[in-house]
Amino acid sequence: MLWAAAGVTTLAFLIMLEIAARRYGLPGPLTNQVREVIFPPKSGFLLYASLMLMMVVLTRRQRFIAVGTAIGIDIAFLLVRWVAGVRWMTDGHPFGNGALWVILGCAVIAVTRRTGRERVLLLKGVGLALLLVAGRKTGDTWLLITSKTRPMVLDQYVATADHALGNPSWLVGRIVGATGPVGAHLLDYVYGQLAVAAVVVALYQLRNVAVERAFPRHHLVRTFLVIGLLGPAIYMIFPVVGPIFAYGADGGHWAMADLWPNTPPPVGTPHLMPFDEITPRNCMPSLHTAWATAIFLHSRRGPRILRVAGTFWLIATLGATLGFGYHYGVDLVAGVVFTLTIEAALRSLERGWDRSGTQLVAHGATVFVALLVSYRYLPTEMAAHPWVFGPLLILAMTSVVHVYVRTTRLWDPKPALTPQPEPQPGLV
Repeated sequence: MLWAAAGVTTLAFLIMLEIAARRYGLPGPLTNQVREVIFPPKSGFLLYASLMLMMVVLTRRQRFIAVGTAIGIDIAFLLVRWVAGVRWMTDGHPFGNGALWVILGCAVIAVTRRTGRERVLLLKGVGLALLLVAGRKTGDTWLLITSKTRPMVLDQYVATADHALGNPSWLVGRIVGATGPVGAHLLDYVYGQLAVAAVVVALYQLRNVAVERAFPRHHLVRTFLVIGLLGPAIYMIFPVVGPIFAYGADGGHWAMADLWPNTPPPVGTPHLMPFDEITPRNCMPSLHTAWATAIFLHSRRGPRILRVAGTFWLIATLGATLGFGYHYGVDLVAGVVFTLTIEAALRSLERGWDRSGTQLVAHGATVFVALLVSYRYLPTEMAAHPWVFGPLLILAMTSVVHVYVRTTRLWDPKPALTPQPEPQPGLV
């Protein structure tokens, strides 16, 4: 029943976004997804990652059949487009349709050929895959809506508050520029394939689904989707475009000046500033930081290679968000707090709410709200006293990290103690 209610709620939310996008003459998430059944997809990697996620409910033989079918369909699409002269290089990826066809085909098989628990399990796998894809489409639509509905942005406030942290985007931007194309290409790949990294961690967490015939109660995909659902709502409240647009060449004539990354913006009295109707207002909080933090958290219980990969992805994502001028430093602080609060709420929901869970979520939510309020109403004070407010920002974030780690350690099951044999009298 819970899965059915979640599915109905998700569908209703997608329909609402579709209607909202249509009001601005834009295709919504449902339209964009339906297009990819035939047209070259925006991200073939994401569709295949979604297929891998769905296959956790399949047997080994069924997985080989699913992958082979997807590749065969993609080859057929590629040949047809080549014969027809379709220029897929400018329209999307040349692959990925096959993965989507197999996912949809499994949905049909679940309804027509499966019954009972097997039908439910296969539909859950299909739903998980489609939710990951829909999350990406929903995010794209949200970004378009923010650019159309929020003509004024708060970048001057955030850039002023960022002086408390020493303007890290400007510093890291110069470092990334000094690494040349190799460093930039590596960070760009990490930044762009974050969802694929999440699927790798999720596949490890869901590796036993096919054997146990049941999903674990909590896993990374849940956190990933909730972050993507709630984050854009904050964008609507706190619209920010980022330093490379507000203070860099990419902002064109809308930018305050061409300062990024060589010259930090001067400290002054911040004001709302108008911006174009194209650039997304997607900075506060940094959702890439939030997602990378979630990947890091969920990789902690994996093997060493997964833990190392999770750590690398977090560090590289932080470097990319700052080094490409997409975010201010204070965005990242808010992103970490945002993720820990969501993760705490989901874990509390899984295990049952108690006092420790309520206190943890309340602490994270309070710190997050306090951060946004300080960025909006105390930026000049933060810039004037960086040695006070800079440590306070880091201390506030660290307090949430500390409380999260301390509380969740108490939640983790304790290892069973092996009983020791009692000494027998007369035995040496």
